[in-house]
Amino acid sequence: MAVQARAERTREALIRAAADVVDDKGYNGATLVAISRSAQVSMGALTFHFASKSELAEAVVERAASVAGKQTVSAAAGQASPLRAVGVLLQALARLLDEDVVVRAASLLARERPDIVPAWHSSWMPTLSQLLEEAEAAGELRHGVRPPAVAGLVTYLLTAVEVHPRTAPGQERFRGAAGAMSRLWPFVCHGIAAAAA
Repeated sequence: MAVQARAERTREALIRAAADVVDDKGYNGATLVAISRSAQVSMGALTFHFASKSELAEAVVERAASVAGKQTVSAAAGQASPLRAVGVLLQALARLLDEDVVVRAASLLARERPDIVPAWHSSWMPTLSQLLEEAEAAGELRHGVRPPAVAGLVTYLLTAVEVHPRTAPGQERFRGAAGAMSRLWPFVCHGIAAAAA
């Protein structure tokens, strides 16, 4: 049992280290040597748990999807309206991008290597799509605004609030992804919401 617990700790350390290195260097810049050093684990231990860098990237995305999935369920629950739930969900996801390096690395991997791993979006997109369908049925969306188009816009918005600090370090960062989302979502909502909503 102690061996199994140690193996699980090593695996967790490798996933976290891979996320740190990918977040800092990108997928192409992340080497297995750098990840093993960051995790303070031998290369032999790394390759015992993960046969390749792409397999390690998959584990990072799976972990991020699990974290985001849990946040999605709790964020969407108990809101007064589906459209309000969408805003709360987006704010929760933006906070994860600020606070969780595994989620941030998974978002980066979704952009850099969509051929290797399914996007972390798969953990929250079904809930988002359902909420948007409910908002449309409740008359909360402006006439002509279609839920799939809004879902696409939201994906771009989340990508933008994650990418902005990476690409414009000297400019105002809206206090991270969550700050950017809190400033940008009202404008988006104004454009998509029915007058009554």
